[in-house]
Amino acid sequence: MSLRISSWAIERPLAPIIVFIGLLLLGLASYSKLPINNLPNVEIPIVSITINMAGAAPSEIELQITNRVEAAVASVGNIKHSWSTVTDGVSNTQIEFQLGTNLNQALTSVRDQIAEIRPLLPQNIEEPQIQRFDIDAVPMLTYTVNAPQRSLEDTSWFIDDQIVRALLAVKGVAKVERQGGLDREIRIELDPVRLQAYGVTAEAINQQLRQTALDGPAGRIDNGTQETLIRTIGGAATVDALANLSIALPGGSARLQDLGVVRDATNEARQLAWLNKKPVVTFAVYRTKSASEVSLERGVEAALAGLKLTNPGVEFTQIQSLVQFTKESYHSALLSFLEGALLAALVVFLFLRNWRATWITALEIPLSVIPTFFVMQWLGFSLNMVSMLALSLVSGILVDDAIVEIENITRHMKMGKTPYRAAMDAADEIGLAVVATTLVIVAVFVPVSFMHSAVGQYFFQFGLTVAVATLFSLVVARLITPVLAAYFLKPNKQALPHLPSWIATYRSLLEFALRRRKVMLLAAAGVLLATYAMINFIPTGFLPAEDKGQSLLQVELPPGSRLADTDKVVGQLTDILMQQPQVKTVYALVGGADSDTNVEGDVRRARLTIQLIPRKQRDMDVREFEQKVLASLARIPNARVHFVNEKGIKEVTLLLAGNDGALLQKTVMQLENEMRQLKQLANVSSTIPLPSTELVVTPRKDQAAKLGVSTEAIANTIRVATLGDLNTNLAMFNSGQRQIPIRVLLNASAKADPAVIGRLLVPAQGEAGMVPLSAVADITLGAGPTRIEHYDRQRQIALDANLNGASLGQAMDAIAQLPTMKSLPHGIKRFDTGDAELLTEMFNSFITAMLAGVLMVYAVLVLLFRTTLQPFTIMAALPLSIGGALLALLVTNSLLSLPAVIGILMLMGIVGKNGILLVDFIVEHRLAGNTRHTSIIEACQQRAQPIVMTTVAMIAGMLPVILGLGTGAAFREPMAIVVIGGLITSTALSLLFVPVIYTFVDDFEAWVRPKLKRLTTL
Repeated sequence: MSLRISSWAIERPLAPIIVFIGLLLLGLASYSKLPINNLPNVEIPIVSITINMAGAAPSEIELQITNRVEAAVASVGNIKHSWSTVTDGVSNTQIEFQLGTNLNQALTSVRDQIAEIRPLLPQNIEEPQIQRFDIDAVPMLTYTVNAPQRSLEDTSWFIDDQIVRALLAVKGVAKVERQGGLDREIRIELDPVRLQAYGVTAEAINQQLRQTALDGPAGRIDNGTQETLIRTIGGAATVDALANLSIALPGGSARLQDLGVVRDATNEARQLAWLNKKPVVTFAVYRTKSASEVSLERGVEAALAGLKLTNPGVEFTQIQSLVQFTKESYHSALLSFLEGALLAALVVFLFLRNWRATWITALEIPLSVIPTFFVMQWLGFSLNMVSMLALSLVSGILVDDAIVEIENITRHMKMGKTPYRAAMDAADEIGLAVVATTLVIVAVFVPVSFMHSAVGQYFFQFGLTVAVATLFSLVVARLITPVLAAYFLKPNKQALPHLPSWIATYRSLLEFALRRRKVMLLAAAGVLLATYAMINFIPTGFLPAEDKGQSLLQVELPPGSRLADTDKVVGQLTDILMQQPQVKTVYALVGGADSDTNVEGDVRRARLTIQLIPRKQRDMDVREFEQKVLASLARIPNARVHFVNEKGIKEVTLLLAGNDGALLQKTVMQLENEMRQLKQLANVSSTIPLPSTELVVTPRKDQAAKLGVSTEAIANTIRVATLGDLNTNLAMFNSGQRQIPIRVLLNASAKADPAVIGRLLVPAQGEAGMVPLSAVADITLGAGPTRIEHYDRQRQIALDANLNGASLGQAMDAIAQLPTMKSLPHGIKRFDTGDAELLTEMFNSFITAMLAGVLMVYAVLVLLFRTTLQPFTIMAALPLSIGGALLALLVTNSLLSLPAVIGILMLMGIVGKNGILLVDFIVEHRLAGNTRHTSIIEACQQRAQPIVMTTVAMIAGMLPVILGLGTGAAFREPMAIVVIGGLITSTALSLLFVPVIYTFVDDFEAWVRPKLKRLTTL
């Protein structure tokens, strides 16, 4: 079969050359603009709803806020899951929508639902914050600020004012978050004895300040010639003036300083930052989804350099960077691609022993890859581990078409033809086979790229990058390679074609296979059975562990622990870590607040970021380091210590959910005990809410009603006295261009005495005026949960663990066999989260992708060869290749993970070429009048060399990847292992099995064709 495209290009060489010069220029321009990132952006539509109610207990917030929010948003369509977390003073609900949901519309719908129930929520909450949530949002860069001439508070304000403003102007910066430091605050610390004597509450004083200590507009006047604005200046000019401000009291007035101490101070520290046990103030930089990580770092560094020039004495030190790993991984992948391309070209030379033919073949790689960059930019792709891996692995595939073309041309030249005539005859002769091999690869990857799942988003850039590069390679092979061969190859002096010596051995094996067809068929069945048996012995996981030179350690102390207690434990942990020779720096963040939600931090928690020395200088990887030091860290009493990934979770996570809280907790405790006995797991823990001591104020309703004291008045009085009012309700002090919050609350000594609470005055109605809290309420000690979690509107408790030398799949299988998991009580459900959920989704997507790929390959082959049965012959190599891929994983002890699955899918597209080349030539020989046996022998003999050449070239192109050299090798290596293993077995087996299967299919066609003719009238 022939396609005359190449003949047209040879006769008109300028047209294709000019087109490709234009494509090369476009590709080079696009390459410089492509973002460089670690992984493709994974878009999961999630909306977060955060509501703050300062001082409220979790059980109170769950009842009054969380349950109502969940019920309200349940009517919004396309919800996949919802989960809520309730802690002291905070309710956070996250709604995950089905992929493909318009997030802007979902955000609007959620806002509308919350607006409807706003009157039903407590009045003393801050306004609900509803925003989209980025599940992959992690700090790209973290810097310390060293300013010896500035105080801690001034340094903190310098970050909030100048650094944040400068960095948010940098393209790609989404958020800048300060960590550590203190905020300036005017604190009015009241004396409870004086408050009682004057008959006033802290809440009343705060309200007066809001109404009097402010500047505001008061209208305008018009005197006939001009308009003049009117301003009311009520704010105090200085702190002393504020202290002397008169406050109205029952029966008179008094100055603020007569009621307590007024001082220009800072807020109460709820967060501390340490670098190698030295106090620091730091800021973390987050990127936008579409931004380039490398460009982001350059922009941030440039902005900080400008700040240093305008602020002498200020130094910035980078203490954490995920961008460094991205840059190293990118350069490593680029080097692997270049090395693979050179090795593929070397293989061509070793087979053809012709430098001109080698260079013509090698040109296929840049001519295919560079235009691909233009399409990648147009599609919004980035240069990341997945797309770069696609280019690294495709380097061998790109020369595939050119090898087939050039090998056939040189074969014709050995027949005595001129290069021009050989190119005209050979290129068109092989045209259909070349088109078919390329379209098979495209048929596999284009449908796979559009899988509708989170895992499918990893496939998207990989699949389309491979498909586009392969299509460009087809165009090059059909247009450029024949032109170059026709005009640049030299005539061959050898008149007759010369076949390699190994072809004779192959012919003998083929003759044997054709004589023992049933034996070969049984052997193929045996290979398939062995493939199925191997699956159970290969460990599974979602993503291979990468050594990024960084570990994250989370610390949790018992409920009731103070910031000083956590700080002490963190100091002990830092001492242990700094003694390890692999550790470079330890950055500790103790406690902390979420700047997006104004939530006071949990002072009993801390996070340590451990930077290790470069991998070449260490004798162990990150995981081995973590396993080594964890035992020493766990010895510290009253501290729960565990390593987590970048998202703050352990490697194994699952949760149980149910409406019966007591039964749920009992089931989790049983399962946790059983999980601790599994050798595959280490550091097993759960989120069973620990009881925390509470001071419970219970109004005596009859007495409170008589005196006209409301529960809301009691709660507001206590909250303002102990914490101060909500941030949105605080009066402000004007200091130049800055507004400083004025916080009114009891002094520290009063807050330390629980008896003071009972003596607080609360407003009453009528003649009572003010009454002591103890007169209308009982104050007792109680206990309540520190944290409440929901999953799909049910109570949930999570269990997590680190892996102990096992894969994620092995660990999840072991958990599934535990007695409690096999017989969960009625009403208790198990849900996988984190990597465990993605692992299940990956294999489901893989099966779908396999089926879609096989169907698409079959459809393409039917259209190209115009037969419905012979495509089965061509596809016979597909199942044979999987056995080799799995065997390669087994021998190298590699995980069947996401990159390995992508490799298997890639293999499906590659191995079909062998069958196409063989069947196409067999059909050509039979059309020429040869017998079936002769056609098979001659076709296989002629096509064996290009098949082996393309296979060896592809293997050579992937060798740099499989050697696992450079940063990011852990992600690239499994895919190369799979493809190389599958190529070796599929090539060796298909050269024998495909001809045998062709005979069976041909016999079946001969038997069924007459019967079909009798059933039709055509």
